[in-house]
This record gives sequence, structure tokens and C-alpha cells, in this order.
Amino acid sequence: MLKAAIVVLLLATVASLFSGLFFLVKDEGHGSRVVNALTVRVILAALTLALVAWGFYSGQLVTSATF
Repeated sequence: MLKAAIVVLLLATVASLFSGLFFLVKDEGHGSRVVNALTVRVILAALTLALVAWGFYSGQLVTSATF
């Protein structure tokens, strides 16, 4: 469940990235839609980071890397 939520947030982040690019090209950088897309992308990235941190803290996500 947690992994699915992380994947959904990552996909939403990528969609926000491309929508920001579209608005940048369409509005030629003069609209506020680019700023809104950036704000959404930053919020989604912060939520993704928080979910990953929570997953490691709670033990739902584990790493198999050897040191």
C-alpha cells in the first residue's frame, strides 16, 4: 500500500513537471500557471520524501544494500 502511494506521488510529480513545461511554452513565462505547477511539484516531492522517510522509520520499507 505504501509503495503504491509512493509510485502514485512520483507519477503525479512527473505529470506536474510536464504541465509546468507546457505552461512555460504556451504562456511564454508570463503567466502564473508555471508558478502554480512548480508549487504543486514541490509539495508532491515533499510528500513523497515524507512517505519514504515514514516507510523506513516504520519498517515497511527496507534496504537490501550491503556496506
